[in-house]
Amino acid sequence: MNAGQSLVQFTATQDSSRATVRVHAERPVGPAVPKRLTGKFAEHLGANIYGGMCAQILVNPTFAEWWFHNGRHTPDGLPYFHDDLERISGLVRQLGERRGYPEGDREALVQSHRDGLAAGWMRVGPADQVRVSPDVAHKGGRAQRIETKGRDQGLAQWTWLPLHRTRRYEFEFLARATAETQLTLRLSDEKGKVLAEHTLEPFGTEWRKQKRSFELPAELPADRPCRLALLANGPANFVVARALLWPADQVDGSDPDVIRLLKESRLPLLRWPGGNFVSGYRWEGGVGPVDDRPTYPNWAWGGLEPNLFGTHEFIAFCRAVGCEPMICVNGGDGTPEEAARWIEYCNGPATSPMGARRAAHGHPEPFNVKHWEVGNELWGRWQVGWTTPEGYADRHRRFVAAMRAADPSIRLYACGAPVHWGSAWNLALFKSAPDLIECTTDHPLLGGQVKPDVEPLDVYRDFMAFPVTMEKLWSEMRDRMSAAGIQRPRMAITELQLFAHLDKPKDYKGPDRLSGKLVHPASQAEALYDVLYYHLALRMAPFVEFITHSATVNHGGGLRKERERVYGNPCHHAQSLFSAFNGSQPVAIEIEAATERAPLVLSDLKKAAGETLNVGAIDAVAARSPDGQSLLISIVNRKTAGALNLSLSVSGAKTAAEAAVHTLTAETPWSTNTLESPEKIKPVVAKAVVRDGRLELEIQPFSYVLVELPVQGR
Repeated sequence: MNAGQSLVQFTATQDSSRATVRVHAERPVGPAVPKRLTGKFAEHLGANIYGGMCAQILVNPTFAEWWFHNGRHTPDGLPYFHDDLERISGLVRQLGERRGYPEGDREALVQSHRDGLAAGWMRVGPADQVRVSPDVAHKGGRAQRIETKGRDQGLAQWTWLPLHRTRRYEFEFLARATAETQLTLRLSDEKGKVLAEHTLEPFGTEWRKQKRSFELPAELPADRPCRLALLANGPANFVVARALLWPADQVDGSDPDVIRLLKESRLPLLRWPGGNFVSGYRWEGGVGPVDDRPTYPNWAWGGLEPNLFGTHEFIAFCRAVGCEPMICVNGGDGTPEEAARWIEYCNGPATSPMGARRAAHGHPEPFNVKHWEVGNELWGRWQVGWTTPEGYADRHRRFVAAMRAADPSIRLYACGAPVHWGSAWNLALFKSAPDLIECTTDHPLLGGQVKPDVEPLDVYRDFMAFPVTMEKLWSEMRDRMSAAGIQRPRMAITELQLFAHLDKPKDYKGPDRLSGKLVHPASQAEALYDVLYYHLALRMAPFVEFITHSATVNHGGGLRKERERVYGNPCHHAQSLFSAFNGSQPVAIEIEAATERAPLVLSDLKKAAGETLNVGAIDAVAARSPDGQSLLISIVNRKTAGALNLSLSVSGAKTAAEAAVHTLTAETPWSTNTLESPEKIKPVVAKAVVRDGRLELEIQPFSYVLVELPVQGR
């Protein structure tokens, strides 16, 4: 029997204002909840790594040529890049706006880029006195040449500092000059007031790295942009290869606020480095001394990959958070041998070729990475090195042989295709390599384009119903895996977020109901949507191994980092609450509630569900905590109007007189936290009276509730 059939029994009622949940503590159902269930996913996309997890503050610290992706792809899945100067200048201007450049300096940023200065940096001084041009760095690749005619001329960048957290910063600068040259590092505010200044030791004709620390005054307001400038003390001709700025409290190169929040959320597992990014990633460029690592184009998303955050930094990040690492290998334009070298680098003894290389980089002990995914979304034509169903089956077999030879103890995850798109890819994989499939993956990035005349709550209602349809489709996939001869069918959801996009043509003149009201990954809807998938995982146990939600910082849901301040989206709080279930023992529950109709305005849902779809007004699961001392009851209210009066009762255990009720709620499903109101939506805990194993709750629409009830007895 499927665990879901006995874990939750649902009975539809007519009264939409009331619901009943009965928890049977004496009836454990299925295996324990996977300890890795509530994982996250990190990709080198936008400001997820750089400007997010990585603590280094400056943009384009290696002075590389910036690649502006135009959103289209070659037949091989490689990106096309913008070649229109005006469009590129507009993107540079947007970069300046995001970085806090004063309006006048945004044009200086654009003109500096047109004249040959690396994107993200601006010239200091008149154009006829400060000449900029590309040059070659100490290890190859682009560097920046600056020729000045006067004093206090050079280059600069506006940025934000995490002054709320630390006043001390460390600056690294690698440069050479045509003759002995002295440069000054100067930090100033928007009024030109000097906040900190260092005169660097003279640079000569050979490459030289210098480091300087500075501390800013305590009275300096925290939330304001600062200008960091590198200025010549007179006429000069020098070349800069690297300029990096670190807060003194960085943790092995990572942002301590991001680490703290993920650690507090009890994050169990982190998937990296992709995502689409991994299909063009050369992992060997991201190990070894940071100063010697090359900068590459980001072949998935445009922009740069300066390789400041590679394998060592990822492992250090996971250890600081207290989570397990999961690595997705380049199954696109990478080779099985390259993947095998990566495994040996992470897991091999110091006596092995790659283990010796790791030891030479300062880590003699193996990293012991156990979870490895064989490629990312290789069924998609936007993926570098995409392939056909039969092509991936062949590729998977070759990769598995090489990867298992490198370390037979690792857990391998095959690149599955989304079940809502069809079954051809997965069937080809299951039939050709049933002996090699330990676990397949899926990326339910669902929603699609939505017309502006759609009612906002109808979009939300569809998303609340999606997991019901996905449970049916994944059950069918599990059966296909068994039929193909896979002995223990398993699946991991390695990317998850709701994925609706407003489809509003420029010439559209109809009603506009969705602007500002379309649910998105940073909104309350994502929090409820994610928890519904956690519930699904419990019902489908042991088939669903874990979920790595998209993503850590600024990419989809999770955390936001703006102007060096980090705060949580609603889904971060929901995942933090549900992480209490990891390792717990599910118990049977009965639900009596009204139903909600999905209007099927999302094309992905209509295709998968058919003509009608009704779901319970609430969805719930329950479990004994890992220590057996509490019952955990997780409840999602799908209602869109009116409070729900819930009667919750427990049998089979002696309950305490009080329960802790954690509630995450919002006024609308598209409500979100912002930099100005970072805690607008956060969990609120209250005490509820328990009498004879029963408590009454009033739950508002758009709410997630976690009840923690101390119990005795089995």
